[in-house]
This record gives sequence, structure tokens and C-alpha cells, in this order.
Amino acid sequence: MKPQQTTIEMTVQGMDCSDCVRHVQQAIENLEGVQSVDVLLSSQKAIVQFDPERIERRTVYKAVEGAGYKIVKPTTTLELTVHGMDCSDCARHVRQAIEKMNGVESVEVFLASQKAVVELDPTQVNRQQIVQAVQAAGYSIAEPTTTLEVSVNGMDCSDCARHVQQTLEKLDGVESVEPFVTSKKVVVKLNPVKLSRQEIYQAIEGAGYSVADQPKEPRNQASIEDITRPVLTLFGIVIGAVLFIVLVGERLGLFESLTTHIPWFVGTILVLAGGYPLLINVVRAALKNKITSHTLMTAGLIAALVVGQWATAAVVVFFMYLGEYVERFTTERARRALTDLESIAPRMARVERGEQEVEVPISQVAVGEIVVVRPGEQIPVDGEVISGQATVNQATITGESMPIEARSGTNVFAATLASLGSLRIRATAIGADTTFGRVIKLVEEAEARRADVQRIADKFSAYYLPVVLGVAALTFTVRRDPLATAAVMIVACSCSFALATPIAMLASVGAGAKRGLLIKGGKYLESLARADVLLIDKTGTLTLGRPQITDIVPLSGVSETDVLAWAACAERYSEHPLAQAVLTIAEERNISLHKPEQFEAFPGMGVQALVDGHVIAVGNHRMIPGGASLTVVKRFEEQGKTMLFVARDSELVGVLAATDAVRIEVPTAIAQVRKLQLKQIELLTGDNERTAAALAGNLGIHYRANLLPEDKIAIVREYQAKGHTVVMVGDGVNDAPALAQADIGIAMGAAGTSVALEAAHIALMRDDWQLVPEVLQIARRTMNVVKLNIAFTAVFNLAGLSLAAFGFLPPIFAAAAQSIPDIGILANSARLLRQK
Repeated sequence: MKPQQTTIEMTVQGMDCSDCVRHVQQAIENLEGVQSVDVLLSSQKAIVQFDPERIERRTVYKAVEGAGYKIVKPTTTLELTVHGMDCSDCARHVRQAIEKMNGVESVEVFLASQKAVVELDPTQVNRQQIVQAVQAAGYSIAEPTTTLEVSVNGMDCSDCARHVQQTLEKLDGVESVEPFVTSKKVVVKLNPVKLSRQEIYQAIEGAGYSVADQPKEPRNQASIEDITRPVLTLFGIVIGAVLFIVLVGERLGLFESLTTHIPWFVGTILVLAGGYPLLINVVRAALKNKITSHTLMTAGLIAALVVGQWATAAVVVFFMYLGEYVERFTTERARRALTDLESIAPRMARVERGEQEVEVPISQVAVGEIVVVRPGEQIPVDGEVISGQATVNQATITGESMPIEARSGTNVFAATLASLGSLRIRATAIGADTTFGRVIKLVEEAEARRADVQRIADKFSAYYLPVVLGVAALTFTVRRDPLATAAVMIVACSCSFALATPIAMLASVGAGAKRGLLIKGGKYLESLARADVLLIDKTGTLTLGRPQITDIVPLSGVSETDVLAWAACAERYSEHPLAQAVLTIAEERNISLHKPEQFEAFPGMGVQALVDGHVIAVGNHRMIPGGASLTVVKRFEEQGKTMLFVARDSELVGVLAATDAVRIEVPTAIAQVRKLQLKQIELLTGDNERTAAALAGNLGIHYRANLLPEDKIAIVREYQAKGHTVVMVGDGVNDAPALAQADIGIAMGAAGTSVALEAAHIALMRDDWQLVPEVLQIARRTMNVVKLNIAFTAVFNLAGLSLAAFGFLPPIFAAAAQSIPDIGILANSARLLRQK
């Protein structure tokens, strides 16, 4: 069978030379599923043909960005909030309505956040056309709204309140205003795109009043208690309704009495009037060739009316409303993980402008501006502290409850909390570009990366409805019982199959985000649950990534100072941890550095530069092979140290030895991973054999040494070719291609690192190896919950259909039963909110 083929054309910024072209080409060619690559230096473009079944467009972009270049995408991204999208069928309808439009590149529909994200060519299609397509499908596009609570000084009477209300209602963007005289507050619902908080303040002050300091907004925290109580309440309502039907309706003859004394046509009118909002939606969907969760129940309702059982039909309508509420409640509770994150996003910032400090909305802060944070306030931006000192709680980003001490030079993140001091921060990222903003975005997008088990459930749902219709037809043909036939159609609930997987996945993704685990989708949780090979990078992953130079050995009659000076000059523009170690010791010894020329880095080998007219090379034995046989080198390697050789004009002039401490929690974490029965744990490093052996031996794991980046990718593919599911743990920068190639790439310490957030499938927001076994356990717990959800739903529906078909389940009880799977799925999935 001929593979599918998709072609994309990318503009690549920073591709300025033939070496850059080679780097970009190699980065893309290393990806499995790429069929051909043409990289054009003159136009800075890369044309890639790939198999869309094996690789995503996003993965190609990440590979190029991981190689150090920037993609200029030819499309515009449009984000819409869609009202009325309450189930997986709705999400599919919206996606299909948008996908068929010319100029639409891709569509991702997120049920949890009720959003549609569209990549489009603005020359072919615009926002209004997209909105019209969604509206034509039966849904509405919502303008963004927010609720603002303002304390107003001087609003002491009803006339004052009316004056403030009228003033604010005149503003474009204000939807509603509700004043409260007793508490001297006004609650404003507004469109934040059209109107800012500051403009509200100015309008109030222009009316002759003043705005008091605003109280901190409450932060909702999703917990299992938030789920348990409503679930028990819903279950109690269902059981109470069933008991009422059994005791009062059937045993005491209430329904029979109602049917006898109230004419059929009156009862039918009452049923149709009461169920009109639901029934009209079913009719509208049918006119568009769509089947909803209420379609079969409506057919059963009509069957009950036809045979004169209007009281039964009325009960069906009641349970249709109850079922709709249960499904909406279930979806909303799954969204709590997202809304909790969004609720703590900072909205205002205090900025130095001229000689004043001005409070402005986040959207009005510019990168480079100085932001002032006082004790007890949220840090509103990502940035670098330029003065002041404070204790900062970073739990919202890293999940770590222990605060850090921030001072001049410390990098801080938006949505973290400063206390016991104040800070002046130079903003480096604002709003959606901050680490917290990217986390929210990635958690929202996690729903698009659906697990294979969810896709199977979705396909099953599509076949389930025809099966139910077949069972109903067979029941009527064999039994000639219209009520049994109606019961078959009423008890069938395809929504529970569609909800079984995403509810559990969203619960785990949201709970993980609060603990410093950024999981990008259900498909990665599913893969992680069956993973059997763990590959680990060394520097910055197993070790702290802050090596120190312990020994300097000059050769060829040069001095130690000269060796260090040449090495530091050559490494001046390198970002490798070993380069930073060289520069640190040179700074400590007050060695003046010359500016290098013709600097060039060789990944996995070292660097080379022109220093004072001499070609200085600093690297490992692959770059400078002459030093590997030295006795002193062998001694250092036996001690587990890493070698840097220094050559001047191709002559070996010195050796630097460095060591990097293993993270203190690594041995315990590796032991926990081993208990999870992963078949193979292996260290992959570019370091030499002896250094790798010393580290791996202490941890009791296998190793491979002397590896280049492409070697790591080859090892990942080697395991995958043998049928293994591979987890790769790296620092997210040097290992970006290997992380992208692995079935699950886990990036360590990704807070603040855009490359790590993009390249990995799972990002650990703090440098803590205990998170690795933790995320493995979360994945396995999640899949166990998913399997139980699906099994419970399948058994329940099979039992319900069988009982209804044989006449043991009347339509009234069938209506009650169809709500129970949704409640069971929610209760079972809620366990994932409390991760151990």
C-alpha cells in the first residue's frame, strides 16, 4: 500500500550558511516518517514531504526549533469559544464544519475548554466565515467575558449606586452592572478585549467616586471532595426518582390513574411542551443528518405516546433533562483542572513609567519594562530580578511547596507568589508567552492528543447506535412489544462510551499540572503506561548539569594559566555546561579573556575558534584524539571524571578534568522505576567509556558511551524496531531530537525553557527525579481507571439492552438507568484528582 504524503513549506529564520542548511536537513531527516527534505539557503525555506500517519507537522517544527532555528509559519491561528458544544459528538460536528472550508490548514477542538483552534490561510478564509460555518452547524461563538468586582468609596446611597451603574453601562464592552450599596461594591461583567480594568476605574473616578484597593480573587482548588458530594447527590436523585416511580407510580397506581383521568391528547401536549427544548434540538440535528445522545430516547418517547403511555413519556422527558445535566456536570468537573489554572493567572501589573508606578492590565505591559512586586502579591510576568529580595512560592509552576529566595539575578515566573520582601523585575515574557501561559495552553491542547483507546471508544460509539436500532427492530419483530422496543432505544447511552476516556485523562493531566508534571495528552499517558525501556541522558539529567573543573594539566611546555585562558576564550560563546565550568574557573582566577573569532560548535564533540591568531580547539577525544592514551587521562577517567582536551594549531597543549555530582534523589528514583518492572534502564552519554561505567555502575544500570546526538536517535529507533515502547529522559535542549523520536520524551527542569516545553511529550517543571516514577505511576493508574470505565459502561449497556429487549426493563426504568454510567464514570475518574 502506497504511504500517504503531505508536503509543507517552512520559512526558517537563522539559516544563514551552508552549515545551517546541513543542520536543518539532518534534524528533519532524523525523524521517522519523513520522505524527502529540500532546504533552500537563498529563500531560507525547507520543503518537507512526510507520511501524516507516522509523523505530525508539529513534530517537524519542533525538530527544526530544537536544532536552534525559528519557524515562520505561513498561517494565522484563530481561537474561538464555542457555546453549545457539550459532548464529543458536538466537538466532532464543529471540527467537520470548519475542516471542509478552503484555506483551513488544521482544526483542533477542545471539549473541556469549549474552544476551537484553527490554523488558516488568511488570504483564503477569514474569521467571519469560520464563525458563520460554526453557526450554520448549530452552535454559537462567544465573545470573551470576565467578571470584575470593584470596591467604590463614596457610594453610600441608592442614588449613588444608580449613578455608578448608569456610568458604567454606557461603556462599550460592558454587558451588565450590579451595584451593592451595603458593601459599597459593584460587579461588572465585561468583554476584556474591548474594555480594560483601568478604563472601568477611570469611569468610576470620572463620575466622582474613588476605587478602593481590590481584594485578592479567591482561588478554586479542585479536590475529590468537590466531586464526591455532588456525585452522591445526583445518585441520590436518580435512586429517589426510581423509588418514587416504583412505589408511587407503579405500586400505588399513580401513573395508571393519571393516564385514566387525563385525556391522552392533553398528556401528549404536556409532554411535548415540557420536552420542547430537548426535542427541538433533536429535530434540528436530524435535519442536518446528525444523531445525538437524545435521538434514540426521543424515538422511545414517541413510541410510548403512540401506545397511549403518556405518563411514561413524561418520566422519560424528566430523565432526559437529568441525563443532560449529568453529562454537563461531568464535563464541567473535568474542566475544573483547566479553570483552576486559569483562575490564578495574573491580570494586573504594577509598572514603573517615568517617576510613577502605574497599575495596568497584563496586556499593556511590554517586554523590558520594570515591574514592581510588593509583599503578598503575585508576580505578573516572567523576568529577571534587578533589585530587591523576597521569598517566592513557585508551587504554581514547579509543584514544589518549598519557596526560593529571590534576589538580583534570579529568574522568576508569572503566577508565583512573593512574600517577606519586594522585587523589581525586568519583564522577559508577558501573558501567554510566560511559562505559566504556555503551561495553560499546553494543558488545554492536551485534549487534542487523544489516546488510542479513546479513538477506539469513539469508533465504537459510531457503530453502537446502528446496533441499538438493530436490537430494537429485532425486539419489535420477535416480541411485537412496542414498550420493550421503546425501552431498548431509551436505555442506550452512547455518551458514556465517549466520556469514559477523556474524563479520566483530563483529571490526570490537570492534577499533574498542579504537581509540576506537564503531560501533553492522553496518548502519552497511554504509551507511558505500557513503556518497557527507559533511556537516560547524563549531563543535566542524572547529574546536576553544573560540572566543576577539578584538574588542569598543561602539556608541551605551556603554563596552566595559558591552557585555561585559551580554553576559556574558545568556549566563550558556548552554552554547554562544561563550557560554563571552564568560564567559571577562569573568572575565579581573574584571567582576562580575548574575543574569539570564527567560533564554531561541533555537537557531541567540542568547539573551535581563532584566538590571537591561533586556532584553539577544545573538546573530547573524538575532536582531539591525541590525548586519550595519556596516563593521567586514564587515571582521571577511572575516577569518573570528564576530559576536555585543549589544542593550539592542532597541537595538544593541555587537559582539563571535570566532575559533575549525581542528583541526590536519583538512586532512590531509579530503584522505584525498577520496581515498576521496566525491562531495560540504560544511560546514554557522549562521555567516555570509563566515566560512563563509573556512573552507571553506582546506579546499577546499563550504559552506552561516546554517543553523538544522532547515535541517541538511532538507539531509540533500535528499541522501537524491536517492538519496545521507549521513554527518553533528557534536559530538553541538547536531546530535543531524541525526545521527539521516543514514544514518550520527558524533559527535566522545563520551567522557563521553551525548547523543553515544545520538544518533550512530558515536561517536569522542576529538577526532581522523584517525578519520573511518579508520572509512570500516574499513567498506570489512569489507564486502569480508563479500562474500568469502559468495562463498566460496556457491561451496564449490554445488561440494559438485554433486559429491555426481553421486557424486564420498562421504559420508565430504562430512562432512569441511562444516567447511571455517566455518574459512575465521573466517580471513578475523580480518584485521579488525588494522586499519591
